[in-house]
Amino acid sequence: MNAAFMDSSTYQMIVLPLLIFLARICDVTIGTIRILLLARGRKYLVPLLGFVEVMIWVLAVRQVLLGMNNVVTCIAFAAGFATGNFVGMIIEEKLAVGLEVIRVITRKDATELFEHLKMQGYGVTCLDAQGATGKVNIIFMIVKRCQHDKVIEMIKRFNPKAFYSVEDVKTVSDGGVFPLRSRGFSSFMTGK
Repeated sequence: MNAAFMDSSTYQMIVLPLLIFLARICDVTIGTIRILLLARGRKYLVPLLGFVEVMIWVLAVRQVLLGMNNVVTCIAFAAGFATGNFVGMIIEEKLAVGLEVIRVITRKDATELFEHLKMQGYGVTCLDAQGATGKVNIIFMIVKRCQHDKVIEMIKRFNPKAFYSVEDVKTVSDGGVFPLRSRGFSSFMTGK
């Protein structure tokens, strides 16, 4: 860009704030994904994302500090941060990276649900237990986060009144039973 355009009011009031806004969306989104991968133990990808995130941030901050008298760039910086958080959460939801443990506790006999999950290829463990109101069955399974909705739908179909809980899993040992593994982006992200 030429110097005359960069000094123009169009650049200072529209183009520069827009660039700062977009930069903040990028760096905050990358930061959200970096934190997600950090929690999942992806130690080789996290530093690279951190480097890119901070480089974008430094460039955006530099532009804001150079024109501190331009309120529009400050607003664009803050708005980009807020929007980047939103975009990062949406992307994280869509990626569904990682594993979850799903526990199902039911007073109803869980044999039918257990057999259906097993036929679908899920590794499931079923235990007889004693709850506060009597005998219960407990089903444990570890699934990929991208399979969460499908598994919950099966649970509700077989026993709509079942109690279930879901937690993130950082690591699992090899040797468990998982549905067929794909070798796509999700496999790269989970390390499985």
